[in-house]
Amino acid sequence: MRRFTALRGATLTALALSTTLTAAPARAHTARPLGIDHCTATACHFDVPPGTYDVTVRLGAATASATRVTGETRRTLLPETTVPAGGHATRSFTVDVRTPEGEPTGPDGTPGLDLALGGSAPALDAIRVTPAVPHARLRSRGGTPIARRILLIGDSTVCDQPADPYSGWGQQLPQYLREGLSVANHADSGESTVTYLQDPRLWAAVRPLIRPGDLVLVQLAHNDKTTDEATYRANLETLVAGIRDRGGQPVLVTPVVRRWFNADGTLDNDTALLVNGLGVDHPAVIRSVAAAEDVPLIDLTAKTKQLVESLGPEASKALYLYNEKRDNTHTSVHGATVFARLVRDELLARHLVPEGRVRV
Repeated sequence: MRRFTALRGATLTALALSTTLTAAPARAHTARPLGIDHCTATACHFDVPPGTYDVTVRLGAATASATRVTGETRRTLLPETTVPAGGHATRSFTVDVRTPEGEPTGPDGTPGLDLALGGSAPALDAIRVTPAVPHARLRSRGGTPIARRILLIGDSTVCDQPADPYSGWGQQLPQYLREGLSVANHADSGESTVTYLQDPRLWAAVRPLIRPGDLVLVQLAHNDKTTDEATYRANLETLVAGIRDRGGQPVLVTPVVRRWFNADGTLDNDTALLVNGLGVDHPAVIRSVAAAEDVPLIDLTAKTKQLVESLGPEASKALYLYNEKRDNTHTSVHGATVFARLVRDELLARHLVPEGRVRV
């Protein structure tokens, strides 16, 4: 749980937290309205079962404010939003509440929905939480389900990292989405295509959760250090087929580059570009499978290579944890946020998500 700056008690008392919650469809309709009595000066906790929830916040105060909203396992749900003195701004987003709260092989976390305020001058005026519109109701004119969720399958560069200074790009992706499109991050640290398929807490648990219309982004490569090419390709094909069998839309994502520069300032080496000790060029195999299986491709390797090279050896340190950990693989919050923006841009460019549900 991240630090939640003190709220303006008088304002909240006057407006209350207009929070209406209902139980999950499989449970009896016994939930009661929740309000200010579920908040403290540092946090709000909503006692809801696992599910998907729409959250609307009203920001602003008598003085100028700048508010950032995080929730659950350090997910950024709303970027820092500035409001002039005496003004107000309303923003909405959709949150995935699940158990375990973060990584699938991690601790369960706190039941319910937890939100926190940050930013240079946070000011929450009111908040409303409701269950998201049932998935089946949202369809295009042709009857095709509209994406309501983005499920993520990946490793430590993608997952909801539990502690600073680490952050995965999937942890920062929600801030770029508006109400009606949530992120369910099932990436897990240390996983390869082999272990993700083998561990019953991972693929066997995630696959039944996929619903028609869900986008399922797959980025697994960093830990396939001893996986031969035939096995790696077959594992990707298994994931693609399993997603499609559930009615989901698979999207293959090449891995983020490692910050491993050559003397000439380029990243043209096996370490940076994820070529393993057996000579398996992971991004190349992913591109090949995407083409053969007619799967949308987000070439994050190419995008991050271009960005990191443009910044150079010194400025690119801020994207990774070089200064903190001498780590050239895992990203800082800043780096994860920048890489998540690249993913957002690719989702839009490939028309995989509706423009109206994305923050730009």
